[in-house]
Amino acid sequence: MLAGMIPVRQNSVRAWAALAPLLCSALLTTSLRAEPPKLPGVGAALQEQLDRHEIAGAVTMVVTSDAVRHLEAAGFADMASRKPMQPDTVFWIASMTKPITAAAVLMLQDEGKLDVRDPVSKYLPEFAGLKTPSGKPANLTLVHLLTHTSGLGEAGGPAERQAKTLADLVPLWMAAPMQFEPGSRWGYCQSGINAAGRVVEVVSGMSFDAFLQKRLFQPLGMKSTTFYPGEPERARRVTAYARNPATGSLDAVPPRPEFGPRDRPPQGNGGLYSTAEDYAKFCQMLLGRGTFRGVRYLSEASMNLMATPQTPATLPTGFFQGDSFGRRGLNYGWGLGTCVLKTPHDGVAAMLSPGTFGHGGAWGTQAWIDPVQGVAYVLMVQRSNFPNSDASDVRRAFQQAAAKALAKP
Repeated sequence: MLAGMIPVRQNSVRAWAALAPLLCSALLTTSLRAEPPKLPGVGAALQEQLDRHEIAGAVTMVVTSDAVRHLEAAGFADMASRKPMQPDTVFWIASMTKPITAAAVLMLQDEGKLDVRDPVSKYLPEFAGLKTPSGKPANLTLVHLLTHTSGLGEAGGPAERQAKTLADLVPLWMAAPMQFEPGSRWGYCQSGINAAGRVVEVVSGMSFDAFLQKRLFQPLGMKSTTFYPGEPERARRVTAYARNPATGSLDAVPPRPEFGPRDRPPQGNGGLYSTAEDYAKFCQMLLGRGTFRGVRYLSEASMNLMATPQTPATLPTGFFQGDSFGRRGLNYGWGLGTCVLKTPHDGVAAMLSPGTFGHGGAWGTQAWIDPVQGVAYVLMVQRSNFPNSDASDVRRAFQQAAAKALAKP
């Protein structure tokens, strides 16, 4: 009987020998997923911000065009339940949606379906009757919309809250008085970006969310990026916090009601939810001058429109124009849908190269692409009352620590 069992054991040994390489490969893959690369010093810098109660938690990421150099989660996604922050935690990314909106417009230009120098009225006829404060025809172009130089009035009030589609917002923009003569000033304008999203719908024949899903999110592998979080995304959604000025503690705040529900428009100004890993793929495409993993999404010409200033050199732009932020308006220009750093300055821009471009979000999220160094910095936090989320100490500490680690041999 023993003799009869020996071949069975030999067969088992052979089977295990055949399986061993596959098992080792699976274990190695699991290990790599469990332990993403981390740049030294970044975790300590973020821990200091956690200890100061600036934020409850964060996900930080640094990428090149073809590799992840750093991915780290710190703190809590929800403090009450002690739910730890994870790399796949979902954040409302707010105005980090704007570069994605610009990319959608430029994809259609690359296909010859529109031109950003065209009048908006070519695609949205309602704009033909729009008048400037001086009574002249506005003649807004898509460049005006995407560089915040349009002077377009903002939608607001009960009618805006009841809008179901981007088309519903068009008459509200037409009814709002224009703020200034187009091109004469830089004035951050939510309606302008949403109008650009509506142009994408008209030209493509698809809803804005469907266009992005088909043309960007699915091909890039941005599986958790959406205007309308479903149950899988809601289960991983971070809790937002506000710093209590009296106590210094962090108090939970509810999600913004105008973003996320299915009965709201897919707002290109700030409607998206995403993860650090998802948004980093979009950044890698931009670092690749419009290509990602061998696929071209934007032409070189479109990348130039996004990544270089399209506003006049003498026009102050951006969120550092006030006295408390050093009156740095001329340090920045505006590309299509992006803020472009022309001249680095102390603070959050000290470690960045001229030509760095990107965008922040209202609740502290940030993504900045440095084409000179060949890296992108992605910061995901969720704090609702930073005095200026672009100028936050959290952003500075993260970028400073990451840049220092990258500079080491």
